[in-house]
Amino acid sequence: MYTFDWLAKQAELRPDKTALVDAATGRRFTYPQFHERAGRLAEFVRREWRLAPGDRIALLAPNSSDYFEILWGCAKAEVILVCLNWRLALPELEYIMRDATPAALIYDPAFADVARALAERLGLERLMALEAQPPPGVAAYEAALASGSGRPVVMRPRGLAETWHILYTAGTTGKPKGVLQTFGMVFYNALNIGLAIGLTDADVTLNLLPCFHTGGLNMYTNPTFHVGGTAIVQKAFEPGETLRLLAEEATAIFAVSAVYLFLSQHPDFERTTFRRMRSWAAGGAPIPTSLLQTYLAHGIEIQFGFGMTETGPTVFLIEKGADPSKLGSVGKPQLYVDVRIVDRDGRDLPPGERGELLIKGPGVTPGYWQRPDVTAAAIDDGWLHSGDVAVRDADGYYTIVDRWKDMFISGGENVYPAEVENVIYQLPAVAEAAVIGVVDERWDEVGRAFVVVRPGQELGAVEVIAHCQSQLARYKVPKSVVFVDKLPRNAAGKVVKDELRQMDAGR
Repeated sequence: MYTFDWLAKQAELRPDKTALVDAATGRRFTYPQFHERAGRLAEFVRREWRLAPGDRIALLAPNSSDYFEILWGCAKAEVILVCLNWRLALPELEYIMRDATPAALIYDPAFADVARALAERLGLERLMALEAQPPPGVAAYEAALASGSGRPVVMRPRGLAETWHILYTAGTTGKPKGVLQTFGMVFYNALNIGLAIGLTDADVTLNLLPCFHTGGLNMYTNPTFHVGGTAIVQKAFEPGETLRLLAEEATAIFAVSAVYLFLSQHPDFERTTFRRMRSWAAGGAPIPTSLLQTYLAHGIEIQFGFGMTETGPTVFLIEKGADPSKLGSVGKPQLYVDVRIVDRDGRDLPPGERGELLIKGPGVTPGYWQRPDVTAAAIDDGWLHSGDVAVRDADGYYTIVDRWKDMFISGGENVYPAEVENVIYQLPAVAEAAVIGVVDERWDEVGRAFVVVRPGQELGAVEVIAHCQSQLARYKVPKSVVFVDKLPRNAAGKVVKDELRQMDAGR
Protein backbone atom coordinates (compact mmCIF):
# COMPACT_ATOMS: atom_id res chain seq x y z
CA MET A 1 0.00 0.00 0.00
CA TYR A 2 1.04 3.61 -0.46
CA THR A 3 -0.07 7.19 0.14
CA PHE A 4 -0.25 10.19 -2.21
CA ASP A 5 0.95 13.79 -1.97
CA TRP A 6 -1.82 15.37 0.10
CA LEU A 7 -0.71 18.92 -0.72
CA ALA A 8 -0.82 18.31 -4.47
CA LYS A 9 -4.28 16.76 -4.16
CA GLN A 10 -5.67 19.53 -1.95
CA ALA A 11 -4.17 22.23 -4.20
CA GLU A 12 -6.22 20.79 -7.03
CA LEU A 13 -9.37 20.15 -5.00
CA ARG A 14 -9.34 23.34 -2.91
CA PRO A 15 -7.40 26.03 -4.85
CA ASP A 16 -8.76 28.92 -2.78
CA LYS A 17 -8.68 27.28 0.66
CA THR A 18 -6.31 28.55 3.36
CA ALA A 19 -4.16 25.64 4.45
CA LEU A 20 -1.67 27.15 6.86
CA VAL A 21 -1.64 30.17 9.17
CA ASP A 22 1.47 31.33 11.03
CA ALA A 23 0.14 32.95 14.21
CA ALA A 24 3.41 34.75 15.03
CA THR A 25 3.81 36.49 11.67
CA GLY A 26 0.24 36.53 10.37
CA ARG A 27 1.30 34.81 7.13
CA ARG A 28 -1.43 32.77 5.48
CA PHE A 29 -0.96 30.27 2.66
CA THR A 30 -3.52 28.56 0.44
CA TYR A 31 -3.05 24.93 -0.48
CA PRO A 32 -1.55 25.83 -3.90
CA GLN A 33 0.90 28.23 -2.21
CA PHE A 34 1.83 25.69 0.46
CA HIS A 35 2.28 22.99 -2.20
CA GLU A 36 4.45 25.28 -4.35
CA ARG A 37 6.69 26.44 -1.47
CA ALA A 38 7.30 22.86 -0.31
CA GLY A 39 8.13 21.95 -3.91
CA ARG A 40 10.58 24.82 -4.23
CA LEU A 41 12.45 23.58 -1.17
CA ALA A 42 12.52 20.06 -2.64
CA GLU A 43 14.04 21.50 -5.83
CA PHE A 44 16.78 23.26 -3.85
CA VAL A 45 17.57 20.10 -1.87
CA ARG A 46 17.97 18.11 -5.08
CA ARG A 47 19.65 20.76 -7.27
CA GLU A 48 21.92 22.67 -4.88
CA TRP A 49 22.54 20.24 -2.06
CA ARG A 50 22.39 17.17 -4.33
CA LEU A 51 20.95 15.00 -1.59
CA ALA A 52 19.95 11.44 -2.42
CA PRO A 53 16.81 9.59 -1.30
CA GLY A 54 17.22 8.52 2.32
CA ASP A 55 19.68 11.29 3.25
CA ARG A 56 18.79 13.25 6.37
CA ILE A 57 18.20 16.96 6.96
CA ALA A 58 18.15 18.22 10.57
CA LEU A 59 15.86 21.08 11.57
CA LEU A 60 16.46 23.22 14.67
CA ALA A 61 13.62 25.71 14.88
CA PRO A 62 10.48 26.65 16.82
CA ASN A 63 7.00 26.16 15.40
CA SER A 64 6.16 28.10 12.24
CA SER A 65 4.59 27.66 8.83
CA ASP A 66 8.16 27.13 7.56
CA TYR A 67 8.38 23.99 9.65
CA PHE A 68 5.60 22.28 7.71
CA GLU A 69 6.91 23.51 4.36
CA ILE A 70 10.22 21.87 5.23
CA LEU A 71 8.52 18.67 6.42
CA TRP A 72 6.60 18.34 3.16
CA GLY A 73 9.54 19.55 1.09
CA CYS A 74 11.59 16.69 2.50
CA ALA A 75 8.81 14.27 1.57
CA LYS A 76 8.81 15.57 -2.02
CA ALA A 77 12.64 15.38 -2.18
CA GLU A 78 12.56 11.87 -0.67
CA VAL A 79 14.90 12.80 2.17
CA ILE A 80 14.30 12.21 5.89
CA LEU A 81 13.73 15.12 8.27
CA VAL A 82 15.30 14.93 11.74
CA CYS A 83 13.31 17.19 14.08
CA LEU A 84 15.63 18.56 16.77
CA ASN A 85 14.49 19.56 20.23
CA TRP A 86 15.69 23.15 20.56
CA ARG A 87 15.39 22.94 24.35
CA LEU A 88 18.34 20.55 24.56
CA ALA A 89 21.86 21.61 25.47
CA LEU A 90 24.62 21.58 22.86
CA PRO A 91 26.13 18.22 24.00
CA GLU A 92 22.69 16.60 23.82
CA LEU A 93 22.08 17.95 20.33
CA GLU A 94 25.54 16.85 19.26
CA TYR A 95 24.77 13.29 20.38
CA ILE A 96 21.58 13.25 18.28
CA MET A 97 23.33 14.75 15.26
CA ARG A 98 26.09 12.15 15.42
CA ASP A 99 23.48 9.43 15.74
CA ALA A 100 21.31 10.63 12.84
CA THR A 101 24.25 11.77 10.63
CA PRO A 102 22.33 14.43 8.70
CA ALA A 103 23.83 15.83 5.51
CA ALA A 104 22.41 19.32 6.15
CA LEU A 105 21.11 21.53 8.93
CA ILE A 106 18.33 24.12 8.70
CA TYR A 107 18.07 26.44 11.69
CA ASP A 108 16.22 29.43 13.07
CA PRO A 109 18.40 32.51 13.73
CA ALA A 110 17.58 32.24 17.44
CA PHE A 111 19.79 29.13 17.47
CA ALA A 112 22.57 30.45 15.20
CA ASP A 113 25.32 29.97 17.80
CA VAL A 114 24.29 26.39 18.51
CA ALA A 115 23.96 25.63 14.79
CA ARG A 116 27.42 27.06 14.10
CA ALA A 117 28.92 24.96 16.89
CA LEU A 118 27.21 21.81 15.63
CA ALA A 119 28.40 22.47 12.08
CA GLU A 120 31.99 22.91 13.26
CA ARG A 121 31.98 19.81 15.43
CA LEU A 122 30.39 17.60 12.78
CA GLY A 123 32.01 19.15 9.71
CA LEU A 124 28.65 20.10 8.18
CA GLU A 125 28.88 22.29 5.08
CA ARG A 126 25.23 22.43 3.98
CA LEU A 127 23.54 25.02 6.17
CA MET A 128 20.37 27.06 5.75
CA ALA A 129 18.97 29.78 8.01
CA LEU A 130 15.36 30.90 8.32
CA GLU A 131 16.40 34.54 7.88
CA ALA A 132 16.95 36.96 5.03
CA GLN A 133 20.67 37.71 5.52
CA PRO A 134 22.51 34.75 7.06
CA PRO A 135 26.31 34.58 7.46
CA PRO A 136 28.46 33.85 4.39
CA GLY A 137 28.26 30.25 3.25
CA VAL A 138 24.79 29.77 4.74
CA ALA A 139 21.77 29.61 2.43
CA ALA A 140 18.79 31.87 3.15
CA TYR A 141 15.47 30.01 3.25
CA GLU A 142 13.36 32.47 1.25
CA ALA A 143 16.14 32.99 -1.30
CA ALA A 144 16.42 29.23 -1.71
CA LEU A 145 12.68 29.01 -2.41
CA ALA A 146 12.87 31.95 -4.83
CA SER A 147 15.58 30.18 -6.80
CA GLY A 148 13.21 27.36 -7.74
CA SER A 149 11.32 27.05 -11.01
CA GLY A 150 7.88 27.20 -9.43
CA ARG A 151 6.82 24.14 -11.41
CA PRO A 152 4.74 21.70 -9.34
CA VAL A 153 6.80 19.08 -7.53
CA VAL A 154 4.55 16.15 -6.74
CA MET A 155 5.76 13.51 -4.33
CA ARG A 156 5.70 10.06 -5.88
CA PRO A 157 3.33 7.62 -4.13
CA ARG A 158 5.18 6.56 -1.00
CA GLY A 159 5.07 3.12 0.56
CA LEU A 160 3.51 3.14 4.01
CA ALA A 161 6.65 1.58 5.51
CA GLU A 162 8.96 4.32 4.15
CA THR A 163 10.44 6.68 6.75
CA TRP A 164 9.36 10.32 6.48
CA HIS A 165 10.95 11.83 9.58
CA ILE A 166 12.67 10.89 12.85
CA LEU A 167 11.63 12.06 16.30
CA TYR A 168 13.97 11.54 19.20
CA THR A 169 12.58 10.48 22.56
CA ALA A 170 13.27 12.53 25.67
CA GLY A 171 15.84 10.01 26.86
CA THR A 172 14.47 9.61 30.39
CA THR A 173 15.69 5.99 30.45
CA GLY A 174 19.07 6.62 28.82
CA LYS A 175 20.37 8.23 25.64
CA PRO A 176 17.73 9.57 23.23
CA LYS A 177 16.44 7.11 20.65
CA GLY A 178 15.33 8.08 17.15
CA VAL A 179 11.79 6.84 16.59
CA LEU A 180 11.15 6.19 12.89
CA GLN A 181 8.02 7.98 11.65
CA THR A 182 6.68 6.40 8.48
CA PHE A 183 4.21 7.67 5.90
CA GLY A 184 1.88 4.93 7.11
CA MET A 185 2.03 6.18 10.69
CA VAL A 186 1.08 9.70 9.61
CA PHE A 187 -1.68 8.39 7.34
CA TYR A 188 -3.28 6.06 9.88
CA ASN A 189 -3.04 8.67 12.62
CA ALA A 190 -4.94 11.07 10.35
CA LEU A 191 -7.64 8.42 10.05
CA ASN A 192 -7.69 7.47 13.73
CA ILE A 193 -7.88 10.97 15.18
CA GLY A 194 -9.78 12.49 12.25
CA LEU A 195 -12.61 9.98 12.62
CA ALA A 196 -12.54 10.25 16.41
CA ILE A 197 -13.23 14.00 16.45
CA GLY A 198 -15.09 14.27 13.14
CA LEU A 199 -12.41 16.45 11.53
CA THR A 200 -13.55 18.09 8.25
CA ASP A 201 -12.46 20.77 5.78
CA ALA A 202 -14.57 23.26 7.76
CA ASP A 203 -12.28 22.96 10.78
CA VAL A 204 -9.60 25.40 11.89
CA THR A 205 -7.22 23.62 14.21
CA LEU A 206 -4.76 25.27 16.59
CA ASN A 207 -1.34 23.70 17.12
CA LEU A 208 0.80 24.95 20.01
CA LEU A 209 2.68 21.75 20.84
CA PRO A 210 6.34 21.78 19.70
CA CYS A 211 6.91 20.35 16.23
CA PHE A 212 9.88 18.26 17.35
CA HIS A 213 7.19 16.26 19.17
CA THR A 214 4.62 13.94 17.59
CA GLY A 215 1.81 16.06 19.03
CA GLY A 216 3.11 19.16 17.28
CA LEU A 217 3.15 17.50 13.87
CA ASN A 218 0.14 15.22 14.10
CA MET A 219 -2.33 16.61 16.66
CA TYR A 220 -3.91 17.98 14.57
CA THR A 221 -1.88 19.73 11.86
CA ASN A 222 -1.12 16.91 9.44
CA PRO A 223 -4.61 15.38 9.87
CA THR A 224 -5.98 18.85 9.03
CA PHE A 225 -4.13 18.80 5.71
CA HIS A 226 -5.53 15.31 5.08
CA VAL A 227 -9.12 16.60 5.18
CA GLY A 228 -8.42 19.99 3.59
CA GLY A 229 -8.98 22.17 6.65
CA THR A 230 -6.98 25.12 7.97
CA ALA A 231 -4.17 24.73 10.52
CA ILE A 232 -3.01 27.60 12.74
CA VAL A 233 0.53 27.12 14.01
CA GLN A 234 1.43 28.99 17.20
CA LYS A 235 5.16 29.60 17.71
CA ALA A 236 4.95 28.81 21.41
CA PHE A 237 2.27 28.50 24.04
CA GLU A 238 1.34 31.85 25.53
CA PRO A 239 -1.90 31.59 27.56
CA GLY A 240 -3.34 35.00 26.67
CA GLU A 241 -2.70 34.64 22.92
CA THR A 242 -3.91 31.04 22.97
CA LEU A 243 -7.17 32.09 24.61
CA ARG A 244 -7.64 34.76 21.92
CA LEU A 245 -7.07 32.29 19.07
CA LEU A 246 -9.46 29.80 20.67
CA ALA A 247 -12.09 32.51 21.09
CA GLU A 248 -11.77 34.09 17.63
CA GLU A 249 -10.53 31.55 15.08
CA ALA A 250 -10.09 27.92 16.08
CA THR A 251 -12.66 25.13 16.11
CA ALA A 252 -10.51 22.33 17.56
CA ILE A 253 -7.44 21.91 19.74
CA PHE A 254 -5.36 19.11 21.17
CA ALA A 255 -3.19 20.07 24.12
CA VAL A 256 -1.55 18.58 27.19
CA SER A 257 -2.64 18.75 30.80
CA ALA A 258 -0.22 21.57 31.63
CA VAL A 259 -1.65 23.78 28.86
CA TYR A 260 -5.19 23.34 30.16
CA LEU A 261 -3.98 24.00 33.70
CA PHE A 262 -2.25 27.27 32.76
CA LEU A 263 -5.18 28.41 30.60
CA SER A 264 -7.58 27.86 33.50
CA GLN A 265 -5.33 29.96 35.76
CA HIS A 266 -5.17 32.91 33.33
CA PRO A 267 -7.23 35.94 34.48
CA ASP A 268 -9.06 36.05 31.13
CA PHE A 269 -10.25 32.44 31.23
CA GLU A 270 -13.53 32.92 33.12
CA ARG A 271 -14.68 35.80 30.90
CA THR A 272 -13.64 34.26 27.58
CA THR A 273 -16.29 32.63 25.39
CA PHE A 274 -15.45 30.02 22.79
CA ARG A 275 -18.29 30.25 20.27
CA ARG A 276 -16.44 28.58 17.41
CA MET A 277 -14.77 25.80 19.39
CA ARG A 278 -16.39 22.40 18.95
CA SER A 279 -13.61 20.00 19.98
CA TRP A 280 -11.26 20.04 22.95
CA ALA A 281 -8.92 17.12 23.57
CA ALA A 282 -5.93 16.29 25.74
CA GLY A 283 -3.24 13.67 26.20
CA GLY A 284 0.41 13.26 27.07
CA ALA A 285 -0.03 12.90 30.83
CA PRO A 286 -2.95 12.14 33.16
CA ILE A 287 -5.22 15.14 33.52
CA PRO A 288 -6.51 15.68 37.07
CA THR A 289 -10.23 15.04 37.53
CA SER A 290 -10.53 18.40 39.29
CA LEU A 291 -9.18 20.16 36.18
CA LEU A 292 -11.64 18.31 33.92
CA GLN A 293 -14.42 19.46 36.24
CA THR A 294 -13.18 23.06 36.07
CA TYR A 295 -13.67 22.99 32.30
CA LEU A 296 -17.02 21.21 32.57
CA ALA A 297 -18.19 24.06 34.81
CA HIS A 298 -17.21 26.39 31.95
CA GLY A 299 -19.27 24.32 29.51
CA ILE A 300 -16.21 22.63 27.98
CA GLU A 301 -15.89 18.86 27.68
CA ILE A 302 -12.28 17.78 27.24
CA GLN A 303 -11.88 14.44 25.47
CA PHE A 304 -8.93 12.75 27.09
CA GLY A 305 -6.81 10.35 25.05
CA PHE A 306 -3.53 8.52 24.91
CA GLY A 307 -0.76 8.01 22.40
CA MET A 308 3.01 7.76 22.04
CA THR A 309 5.73 8.90 19.69
CA GLU A 310 5.95 5.22 18.75
CA THR A 311 2.25 5.02 17.83
CA GLY A 312 1.84 7.95 15.49
CA PRO A 313 0.45 8.95 18.15
CA THR A 314 -3.30 8.19 18.43
CA VAL A 315 -4.32 5.05 20.32
CA PHE A 316 -7.27 6.14 22.50
CA LEU A 317 -9.67 9.07 22.69
CA ILE A 318 -12.80 9.02 24.81
CA GLU A 319 -15.96 9.91 22.94
CA LYS A 320 -17.96 13.06 23.55
CA GLY A 321 -20.85 12.67 25.95
CA ALA A 322 -19.38 9.67 27.73
CA ASP A 323 -20.99 8.69 31.03
CA PRO A 324 -19.69 10.93 33.84
CA SER A 325 -18.48 7.81 35.65
CA LYS A 326 -15.86 7.44 32.89
CA LEU A 327 -14.26 10.80 33.71
CA GLY A 328 -10.50 10.34 33.51
CA SER A 329 -10.70 7.37 31.16
CA VAL A 330 -9.04 7.46 27.74
CA GLY A 331 -11.98 5.61 26.20
CA LYS A 332 -11.63 2.72 23.80
CA PRO A 333 -9.02 1.90 21.13
CA GLN A 334 -9.56 3.80 17.90
CA LEU A 335 -10.39 2.21 14.56
CA TYR A 336 -6.95 1.17 13.32
CA VAL A 337 -5.27 -0.01 16.52
CA ASP A 338 -5.39 -3.03 18.81
CA VAL A 339 -4.37 -3.22 22.48
CA ARG A 340 -3.79 -5.72 25.29
CA ILE A 341 -3.14 -5.47 29.03
CA VAL A 342 -0.69 -8.08 30.29
CA ASP A 343 1.10 -9.09 33.49
CA ARG A 344 4.88 -9.26 33.89
CA ASP A 345 4.88 -12.68 32.23
CA GLY A 346 2.97 -11.44 29.16
CA ARG A 347 -0.35 -13.08 30.10
CA ASP A 348 -3.54 -11.22 29.23
CA LEU A 349 -5.35 -9.79 32.22
CA PRO A 350 -9.13 -9.61 32.73
CA PRO A 351 -11.08 -6.37 33.27
CA GLY A 352 -10.29 -4.66 36.55
CA GLU A 353 -6.67 -5.86 36.79
CA ARG A 354 -3.76 -3.53 36.18
CA GLY A 355 -0.91 -4.42 33.86
CA GLU A 356 1.28 -3.15 31.05
CA LEU A 357 -0.40 -1.78 27.94
CA LEU A 358 0.68 -3.37 24.64
CA ILE A 359 -0.20 -1.76 21.29
CA LYS A 360 -0.35 -3.12 17.75
CA GLY A 361 -1.42 -1.73 14.39
CA PRO A 362 -0.33 0.09 11.22
CA GLY A 363 0.33 3.26 13.24
CA VAL A 364 3.07 1.61 15.32
CA THR A 365 6.66 2.48 14.43
CA PRO A 366 8.78 -0.20 12.76
CA GLY A 367 11.53 0.64 15.23
CA TYR A 368 14.36 2.94 16.28
CA TRP A 369 17.02 4.48 14.07
CA GLN A 370 20.07 2.19 13.99
CA ARG A 371 18.99 0.44 17.21
CA PRO A 372 17.91 -3.13 16.36
CA ASP A 373 18.58 -4.19 19.95
CA VAL A 374 16.21 -1.58 21.39
CA THR A 375 13.65 -2.31 18.67
CA ALA A 376 13.69 -6.03 19.51
CA ALA A 377 13.25 -5.28 23.23
CA ALA A 378 10.35 -2.88 22.66
CA ILE A 379 8.40 -4.65 19.90
CA ASP A 380 7.53 -8.35 20.17
CA ASP A 381 5.62 -9.96 17.30
CA GLY A 382 4.32 -6.52 16.33
CA TRP A 383 3.22 -5.66 19.89
CA LEU A 384 4.78 -2.48 21.26
CA HIS A 385 5.49 -2.48 24.99
CA SER A 386 4.25 0.94 26.08
CA GLY A 387 5.75 0.99 29.57
CA ASP A 388 2.41 2.30 30.85
CA VAL A 389 0.17 0.73 33.47
CA ALA A 390 -3.44 0.50 32.31
CA VAL A 391 -6.72 -1.05 33.40
CA ARG A 392 -9.88 -1.89 31.44
CA ASP A 393 -13.31 -1.75 33.05
CA ALA A 394 -16.27 -4.04 32.40
CA ASP A 395 -17.59 -1.68 29.69
CA GLY A 396 -14.35 -1.76 27.72
CA TYR A 397 -13.10 1.69 28.79
CA TYR A 398 -9.38 2.01 29.44
CA THR A 399 -7.63 4.14 32.05
CA ILE A 400 -3.91 4.88 32.02
CA VAL A 401 -2.91 4.51 35.65
CA ASP A 402 0.70 5.65 35.49
CA ARG A 403 4.10 4.98 33.98
CA TRP A 404 5.31 1.49 34.87
CA LYS A 405 8.65 2.92 36.04
CA ASP A 406 7.01 5.59 38.23
CA MET A 407 5.09 3.05 40.30
CA PHE A 408 6.69 2.31 43.67
CA ILE A 409 6.04 -0.37 46.30
CA SER A 410 5.27 0.67 49.86
CA GLY A 411 4.93 -2.10 52.42
CA GLY A 412 4.37 -4.63 49.65
CA GLU A 413 1.58 -2.59 48.00
CA ASN A 414 1.78 -0.95 44.55
CA VAL A 415 1.40 2.83 44.66
CA TYR A 416 0.62 4.73 41.44
CA PRO A 417 1.66 8.40 41.82
CA ALA A 418 -0.93 9.70 39.33
CA GLU A 419 -3.73 8.47 41.60
CA VAL A 420 -2.27 10.36 44.57
CA GLU A 421 -1.63 13.48 42.50
CA ASN A 422 -5.27 13.46 41.40
CA VAL A 423 -6.33 13.67 45.05
CA ILE A 424 -3.87 16.46 45.87
CA TYR A 425 -5.23 18.50 42.95
CA GLN A 426 -8.60 18.55 44.70
CA LEU A 427 -7.20 21.16 47.09
CA PRO A 428 -8.11 24.63 45.71
CA ALA A 429 -4.74 26.11 46.70
CA VAL A 430 -2.76 23.61 44.60
CA ALA A 431 -1.46 24.81 41.23
CA GLU A 432 0.71 21.78 40.41
CA ALA A 433 1.51 18.50 42.12
CA ALA A 434 3.75 15.49 41.57
CA VAL A 435 4.55 12.44 43.70
CA ILE A 436 7.62 10.20 43.71
CA GLY A 437 8.68 7.23 45.82
CA VAL A 438 11.60 7.70 48.24
CA VAL A 439 13.53 5.15 50.28
CA ASP A 440 12.13 4.32 53.72
CA GLU A 441 13.69 1.97 56.30
CA ARG A 442 10.36 0.55 57.44
CA TRP A 443 8.25 0.45 54.29
CA ASP A 444 11.00 0.19 51.61
CA GLU A 445 9.49 3.21 49.83
CA VAL A 446 7.00 5.93 50.73
CA GLY A 447 5.51 8.81 48.79
CA ARG A 448 6.86 12.34 48.72
CA ALA A 449 4.68 15.06 47.21
CA PHE A 450 6.06 18.12 45.42
CA VAL A 451 3.50 20.92 45.39
CA VAL A 452 3.28 24.33 43.74
CA VAL A 453 0.86 26.66 45.53
CA ARG A 454 -1.34 29.09 43.60
CA PRO A 455 -0.29 32.76 43.89
CA GLY A 456 -1.93 34.44 46.87
CA GLN A 457 -2.86 31.11 48.50
CA GLU A 458 -1.45 29.41 51.58
CA LEU A 459 -1.05 25.68 52.14
CA GLY A 460 0.87 23.54 54.58
CA ALA A 461 2.14 19.99 54.52
CA VAL A 462 -0.23 18.98 57.30
CA GLU A 463 -3.23 20.03 55.21
CA VAL A 464 -2.02 18.10 52.15
CA ILE A 465 -1.39 14.92 54.12
CA ALA A 466 -4.67 15.21 56.03
CA HIS A 467 -6.61 15.58 52.79
CA CYS A 468 -4.89 12.51 51.31
CA GLN A 469 -5.66 10.53 54.47
CA SER A 470 -9.34 11.31 54.00
CA GLN A 471 -9.35 10.08 50.41
CA LEU A 472 -6.75 7.31 50.09
CA ALA A 473 -5.66 4.06 51.65
CA ARG A 474 -2.99 4.60 54.30
CA TYR A 475 -0.12 3.15 52.25
CA LYS A 476 -0.83 5.59 49.39
CA VAL A 477 -0.67 8.73 51.53
CA PRO A 478 2.57 10.75 51.07
CA LYS A 479 4.71 10.82 54.19
CA SER A 480 6.21 14.20 53.31
CA VAL A 481 5.49 17.30 51.24
CA VAL A 482 7.98 19.61 49.54
CA PHE A 483 6.82 23.01 48.31
CA VAL A 484 8.53 24.29 45.12
CA ASP A 485 8.11 27.25 42.77
CA LYS A 486 7.55 25.06 39.70
CA LEU A 487 7.76 21.48 38.48
CA PRO A 488 10.25 20.37 35.79
CA ARG A 489 8.41 19.53 32.59
CA ASN A 490 9.48 18.26 29.19
CA ALA A 491 8.30 19.50 25.79
CA ALA A 492 5.14 17.39 25.99
CA GLY A 493 4.18 19.05 29.27
CA LYS A 494 4.89 15.93 31.31
CA VAL A 495 6.52 16.29 34.70
CA VAL A 496 10.05 14.88 34.51
CA LYS A 497 10.13 12.65 37.57
CA ASP A 498 13.83 11.87 37.14
CA GLU A 499 14.61 15.55 37.64
CA LEU A 500 12.40 15.59 40.74
CA ARG A 501 14.38 12.64 42.11
CA GLN A 502 17.63 14.48 41.40
CA MET A 503 16.26 17.59 43.10
CA ASP A 504 15.23 15.49 46.06
CA ALA A 505 18.64 13.81 46.32
CA GLY A 506 20.32 17.21 46.35
CA ARG A 507 18.15 18.69 49.10
